[in-house]
Amino acid sequence: MDASAPSSAPPLIDPFQRRISYLRVSVTDRCDFRCVYCMSEDMTFLPKADVLSLEELDRLCSAFVRLGVRKLRLTGGEPLVRRNIMSLFRGLGRHIKSGALDELTVTTNGSQLAKYAGELREAGVRRINVSIDTLDPAKFTAITRWGKLDVVLDGLRAAREAGLTVKINAVALKGVNDDELDRMVAWCGDEGHDLTFIEVMPMGDIGPNRLDQYLPLSLVRSRLSEKWTLEESDYRTGGPARYMTVKETGGRLGFITPLTHNFCESCNRVRLTCTGTLYMCLGQDDAADLRAPLRASDSDTVLDGAIREAIARKPKGHDFIIDRRHTGPAVPRHMSVTGG
Repeated sequence: MDASAPSSAPPLIDPFQRRISYLRVSVTDRCDFRCVYCMSEDMTFLPKADVLSLEELDRLCSAFVRLGVRKLRLTGGEPLVRRNIMSLFRGLGRHIKSGALDELTVTTNGSQLAKYAGELREAGVRRINVSIDTLDPAKFTAITRWGKLDVVLDGLRAAREAGLTVKINAVALKGVNDDELDRMVAWCGDEGHDLTFIEVMPMGDIGPNRLDQYLPLSLVRSRLSEKWTLEESDYRTGGPARYMTVKETGGRLGFITPLTHNFCESCNRVRLTCTGTLYMCLGQDDAADLRAPLRASDSDTVLDGAIREAIARKPKGHDFIIDRRHTGPAVPRHMSVTGG
């Protein structure tokens, strides 16, 4: 069957009757930043021999599209640092052209956008997420350890010139960027970007006590409401964010709250790593090996069966907790492995 054609296969339905229509794919665990909430500074990355080829990633993604996935998001690490990554975007873009896929998008730190924004647009990408936690250059380098804010801002300009819609993702960090969240809202309003705040997630050993970083978004929302008029919105992107409209700017403001108010009841997504491991839940360790069935046969029958078996094990929700009794990681893998 041609995976680029709209599918008539039965949809992927999990044990809780949620239709799985969104696949996030980490195309690499490598990154040119070392954000303090995501990685340790001295990371050990996967051997290249363990990583799927771009052709294998295309085949896996296409299998999910054939089984009813309508949205693909490529993530990392930093996806745009992977060699020849544009060939994967161009290949997957055929599903947009055929109507089999509604959206092909990417989450990036922005460091490579000045180089690739135009090619992303040509491949069929229309909307991107860019991670920026602060507008202070010195603080930006402190949070990312290796990043330069001016490089990312140049990338945002290139994205806008290429016709890409940008959403800014900002992790709310207590004592780090909580004094400039108002400024982030105003800046995104001026630039025409949507903005989503995200709570710290307890993933991987990153060194410092997570309780020191954790800032509940219920508190952030309360503080922002003192300056901005936040109006309820029914806008959805297929992801976990719950959106409001900032009346003064007209911009959208999202909140991703896996700790203070999880989004599990409506979860429609699964996450694939660059090694072919499928995680049915970001906050659980249960996983399925899709690399073995992928490589076992040129026929997709075995692969499709493995995907369906994995979806049949998708749990109801995660077990993320951060408090004084739970300061370590809820799962051992770093955020960069599954891309958030």
